[in-house]
Formats: sequence, structure tokens, C-alpha cells
Amino acid sequence: MSNEFYTRERCFITELLNDANIPSVSLARCRVTPGVQTELHRLDVDEWYVVESGTGKVRVGAEAERLVGRGDTVAIPAGTPQQISNTGDDPLLFLCVCIPRFTPQSYEPLEE
Repeated sequence: MSNEFYTRERCFITELLNDANIPSVSLARCRVTPGVQTELHRLDVDEWYVVESGTGKVRVGAEAERLVGRGDTVAIPAGTPQQISNTGDDPLLFLCVCIPRFTPQSYEPLEE
């Protein structure tokens, strides 16, 4: 994947749209490798995951953890703790839409 980079969140990110001239939205593709659970964190922007392939479990706020797979969408309101894990044998790929756009200052880790 072009311009893919690894993050402290324990996943790989490819930014598809993140431009200061378009502050209202950003779009990224995330890849979580098999057996990995992302860092518990929250963002100060609204976020949606759109699962492209793979299987996993997602936790959003106080909601019960739920299974996700291809075609599922997960809404994550700003300020809500979140975490996703890959429960399958293949990479878990999903799009992340952030409104307004994601910046590094948007991210708050919730693990020590």
C-alpha cells in the first residue's frame, strides 16, 4: 500500500484524504494484522469505520463489544473511547471517515 505507515495505535494507516484546505473531513484506510488489538483511545472528532474485509471485534464506549465484518459500519461519536481487534486470519481492513478532519492533536491514548 502506498504511503502506509505504522502508528502507536498498533495499526497501519494510509491517508486517502487529509488536507488542511478541506478541514471538514478526512478519509483513511486502516489495516490491523491478525491477532492485534488497537490501543484504547478516543478522538475529539466524529469517526465512522466502514469494514472492507476481515473480521474483528469493536468496542465503542460503554456498549458491549460486537463482531464486525465486511460491509459493517461503526459510528464513534467524538470523545468516545474505542478499540478494535482483528479476530481472523487475514488483515482487517476498514475505512475511517473523520468529521471534521483528523489531526494528530485529535488523538488521545487511554492506555499507559
